[in-house]
Amino acid sequence: MHVTRSPGEVSGPAGGKVLPPGCPVSDIDPFSNEFFADPFPAQAELRDAGPVVWLSAWSLWAVARHAEVSIVLNDWATFCSGRGVGLSDFAREKPWRQPSLVLETDPPEHDRARSVLNRVLSPAVVKGLRESFAAKADELAAALVEKGSFDAVSELAETFPLAVFPQALGLREEGPEHLLAYAGLAFNAFGPPNELRRVALETAAPHVAWVTDQCRRENLLPGGFGAQIHEAAERGEGITSEEAVLLVRSLLTAGLDTTVNGIGAAVYCLARFPDQFAALRADPSLARAAFEEAIRYESPVQTFFRTTTRPVSIGGVSLDEGEKVLMFLGAANRDPRHWPDADRYDVRRRAAGHVGFGWGVHNCVGQMLARLEGEVMVAALARRAASVEISGPVVRRYNNTLRGLERLPVTVRPG
Repeated sequence: MHVTRSPGEVSGPAGGKVLPPGCPVSDIDPFSNEFFADPFPAQAELRDAGPVVWLSAWSLWAVARHAEVSIVLNDWATFCSGRGVGLSDFAREKPWRQPSLVLETDPPEHDRARSVLNRVLSPAVVKGLRESFAAKADELAAALVEKGSFDAVSELAETFPLAVFPQALGLREEGPEHLLAYAGLAFNAFGPPNELRRVALETAAPHVAWVTDQCRRENLLPGGFGAQIHEAAERGEGITSEEAVLLVRSLLTAGLDTTVNGIGAAVYCLARFPDQFAALRADPSLARAAFEEAIRYESPVQTFFRTTTRPVSIGGVSLDEGEKVLMFLGAANRDPRHWPDADRYDVRRRAAGHVGFGWGVHNCVGQMLARLEGEVMVAALARRAASVEISGPVVRRYNNTLRGLERLPVTVRPG
């Protein structure tokens, strides 16, 4: 990466841009395979460059420090989501699909939909799932430990959420292959018009059609989250029946892929840091903290965009109305200005304050479920296995928004 100080006008895909003199300018492309393979050195340079940096590759502003990322996340009135949380500006171009009622809207519209989800996914409801989720996690961990060697992505990080989440949502059993594909394409679509986004949109049609169909009232099983959302619409609790379909879709998107990558990140961390796995084994109550620290350390959701609604100054830099701002959530989660020993995975760390699930009114709607799934799966693995070791080449899965693995071969020893 190359960082310079702006003398004035710079150029990029959007043409000339007059920047404040001395403003940091970077030629980093955060949507390149080179960046995806090892983002941490570039993220450190962006943090060190300044509180706000101009990215010339895509003609947009970026914030990578925890303080500025938190400011943007918490001020929805100035940094809005309603114009898209990807590079596309919905005020200037048509969205690729009907926007999400929670992710891509702002209050008060956002609050209507969010209040329904808050009732459906209340802490009491999620607590009621713990016993069944933990039993499934223990069953899977026992089988994998008996097997000895396995792919911790396909056989654990994907298998466990697919065993519990669709059932809780009320999806029928046919067609689960569409679930991960749909989530992957949705997060790729937040990026710029690169190859990842192009391929995602070209292959989207069957997955979008399947997901939309499954989110309809008649196709959801009674008692699940999806049916409850539709029942709220039928009672006139702030959303229409058409909006209920979109709300079920939002929950499906938020509740699966990030959880898969979060569990994969936790196993990846525990395998790389055997002293931390030993600490977890010695104190099983650390399971939740081990998962939370993996979210901070690896940040399955790496970036999100906001759009300025008015002229604003952030970090001493003046931004105009209608500017795209890229938040580096992963960089904020390793900012040494906020986190002592930020590049160390520590299951005893109090990771509260990380932005891995967002922050403010747009915090991740599925985070309580993700935390439950991550905690019980990590606890089950630690209870069943004495050690976890990487036993083959680790393959990363590239995505414009998500950080995750394609393959993670491990060998475990029974405990």
